[in-house]
Amino acid sequence: MDAYELITRNAAEVVTEEEIEALADDPDGKRAYVGYEPSGVLHIGHMLTANKLIDLQEAGFEVTVLLADVHAYLNDKGSFEAIRRTAERMRDQFIAYGLDADKTQFVLGSDFQLEDDYTLDLHALELETTLARAERAMAEIKSGDSVKVSQAVYPLMQALDIPYLGVDLAVGGMEQRKVHMLARDVLPSIDRTPPTSLHTPLIADLASGIGKMSSSTGVTISMEDATAEIEEKVNKAYCPPTADPDPDDEGRERENPVLQIFEYHVFPRFDSVVVERPDEYGGDLEYEAYDALEADLESGELHPADAKSALADALDRLIAPGREQLQDQ
Repeated sequence: MDAYELITRNAAEVVTEEEIEALADDPDGKRAYVGYEPSGVLHIGHMLTANKLIDLQEAGFEVTVLLADVHAYLNDKGSFEAIRRTAERMRDQFIAYGLDADKTQFVLGSDFQLEDDYTLDLHALELETTLARAERAMAEIKSGDSVKVSQAVYPLMQALDIPYLGVDLAVGGMEQRKVHMLARDVLPSIDRTPPTSLHTPLIADLASGIGKMSSSTGVTISMEDATAEIEEKVNKAYCPPTADPDPDDEGRERENPVLQIFEYHVFPRFDSVVVERPDEYGGDLEYEAYDALEADLESGELHPADAKSALADALDRLIAPGREQLQDQ
């Protein structure tokens, strides 16, 4: 797989295509980053963007992981001291999950976001940005029902982090898209280069296939989960025998979260997936690519229950090193 394919694999969107092609032409030494609020144990949302960082490392990029302690504080995620302790634990979890420690730089937001130059540049961006524009950028990632002043500043800090970290590519889930578009709008006002960005898909709610998976509103999978917990959650997951389910009774769109996790989490990390079945049901199935697994589910060759069993096993293998690391703390 060439650099362009690795960079764009499983991306929902890149901005812009021409900029991504230029990075793919000469990826060595280029730097990509993702920012994470240190607000708990790694879950499947963190792992999706971490998979993309692993792709980028394989393509030749160096990677910066911003452990955004100041952002977490502004988003009311606890005391600053508790957030910093969580940040240190998350660093170890990312390495256990598979990021290359030699190619990954972990940076605390407080290492540079409290400096005079950063503060003055932030104020300059505030002068260029209406409250409504900042609120739109923050809408999908804020906590609470109303926007606080701290949360309105939050997306401007995300925009400013990009030039201060010296990165070539900003990576995030699709919920970060509005923040990155804000950055492209406002950074030129302080003579900073707008960021190239890459957005990963959102995994649907595990139980219903509607909306996005969220630890705050539904069932999610995290590094704390034991083998039995992963099996229970996956066995209860919504998994019709299709990648394109019909809308629910209220007309809401659905996705198949089991297939999404196979596509975005499992196949990027494993050379093949084996679905174990008794001989009387056709024996084991082995897949070297996601498309073949999806096609067998659609045709009826692969039963949803067998797909779930294989998924639970694969997720457990991915999560086990981080789970062991947490148990040792």
